[in-house]
Amino acid sequence: MARGVNKCIFIGNLGADPETRYTPSGTAITNIRIAVSETWKDRNSGEQQERTEWVRVAAFNRLAEIMGEYLQKGSQVYIEGRMQTKKYQDQQGNDRYSTEIVCNDMQMLGSRGGGGQQGGQSSGRNAGGGSSQGGGQPPTDDFDDDIPF
Repeated sequence: MARGVNKCIFIGNLGADPETRYTPSGTAITNIRIAVSETWKDRNSGEQQERTEWVRVAAFNRLAEIMGEYLQKGSQVYIEGRMQTKKYQDQQGNDRYSTEIVCNDMQMLGSRGGGGQQGGQSSGRNAGGGSSQGGGQPPTDDFDDDIPF
């Protein structure tokens, strides 16, 4: 029997600065919300339409620390992870559900939001222990060497 796949990919902009906290055991947790917009042309009126979805994202450990350090409101990011839904009860005892993306890869895109971004990327797979990227600094991309003029 085949197993399912739980993989989500988003590109969007942070609606607020990241919120980083630490568990009592020292695990970093960063939460962000990104706006993901889609546009289309209305068939009847011909007018451009837009819809924005807000996506909640959580990251842990070294990736959480990197997100907290390098991202800020307005930053454009590529997020890859898995969807997770949590059940909780509100103050009246009603069951409520909250869905978020547990991030395992993040890349900083563009220059919007500035704030410490170095035009590189940071990846959950490349950040932290065993990485050849000393200190979790985003790597720089040297594309200029490939340009023939």
